[in-house]
Amino acid sequence: MTEGAVAGTDETAADDDALLVLTAVLLTPAQFPGVLGDDYVAACAALGLAPYVEGYGLVLGQDSGGARWTVVVEDVSLVAVAIAAWDCGMDHDLSPDDRSVVRALPGWPLALSVAAPGVPEPHDPDGEESAPLTPPDTEVWGAPQRRLGADEIALQWAAWRARIDAVRAGDDRSTAERAGSGQHPGVRKALEAARAYVDSPPPPGRVRSAYAPDGARILRADGPGWSLVARTDDIAFVLLDEEPAEVIPVGRGPELPGLLASLDALAARPS
Repeated sequence: MTEGAVAGTDETAADDDALLVLTAVLLTPAQFPGVLGDDYVAACAALGLAPYVEGYGLVLGQDSGGARWTVVVEDVSLVAVAIAAWDCGMDHDLSPDDRSVVRALPGWPLALSVAAPGVPEPHDPDGEESAPLTPPDTEVWGAPQRRLGADEIALQWAAWRARIDAVRAGDDRSTAERAGSGQHPGVRKALEAARAYVDSPPPPGRVRSAYAPDGARILRADGPGWSLVARTDDIAFVLLDEEPAEVIPVGRGPELPGLLASLDALAARPS
């Protein structure tokens, strides 16, 4: 999850209809919250949106009464600039034009650790006919939690890679590490499904590629019951619905490099 500085909290926010912006995320074929679905089409369907190629921006905030709202906007560039500024620690006001707003959805699809100052605590809006969006329950394990875990590994690759190095240095081969050697049937099934994408391209966003240092790429791939995170010049991690909270490393070996290169060639990339 990307959390930005609170924006849009000037004097104009006193208007009852104003949104006190807390953060924003992109919903495009190359970048979307994994908790919403295995691919871009599924993520859009979860929010009742048409999967337009250009994508959307999701602005998360509170109204003057403290109610949670997710505002969907068409101006992807505006949202992308705000996210980039926040990631650099810069203040940036995000105020989408009303003409860019597609719809306003009650609730938030992601858990936020921030709240707007000077308004009541975040709560679901009253009187809404549709059920509010809610973040996944981290106390249980299922597809949303599996994809959320994979997203976090992609964001914190170096830390997760260091964990594997520490385990190996201590010669303490965990169950997950032994499973990652290729013996685990769920891992084999996931890798076979990923290879099938090369011959039969999946829906947009099922495979995504992002920047990594030293000319490498971070890959994210998903399918029914599995998620894969990999760096094209390194190993991969697999998460399975059938293995709650387990992160299973897959070594380079003779086949992984070619698979990752093929997946990167067909992956959606940020523009």
